[in-house]
Amino acid sequence: MKLAFESRSQNESFARVAVAAFIAQLDPTVEEISDIKTAVSEAVTNCVVHGYKDCIGKIYITAKIYPDNRVRIIIRDAGCGIPDIERAMEPLYTTCDTGERAGMGFAVMEAFTDRLQVRSTSGKGTSVYLEKRIASKAAR
Repeated sequence: MKLAFESRSQNESFARVAVAAFIAQLDPTVEEISDIKTAVSEAVTNCVVHGYKDCIGKIYITAKIYPDNRVRIIIRDAGCGIPDIERAMEPLYTTCDTGERAGMGFAVMEAFTDRLQVRSTSGKGTSVYLEKRIASKAAR
């Protein structure tokens, strides 16, 4: 699945629902769907708030299902990038100076997925890779 949409806050809910609809074919539990929706929401919100803080740009989502019921979701922007990924991934760290952000986005993404990877280049954008394995019906 591939999506592209503008970095407007109202599109965050669209992204959540679109990814949830895509993975529905694996018959995930309500908890698995909720976990993925939460992680996607955090990643898209980071694109809107941090990647394109002073402008509207494009956010791209690619999702793929693998034979082992693993879902890989890539959320990418072409925004300002993250100069220090390691520091940005520290809980409570934020580049938002308004005091409105808690700095927990990456921690939340990590908590709700099996694997999180972030790649970024200053001035060129950021890609967030999320992976989660959906338990098969037989395994439940």
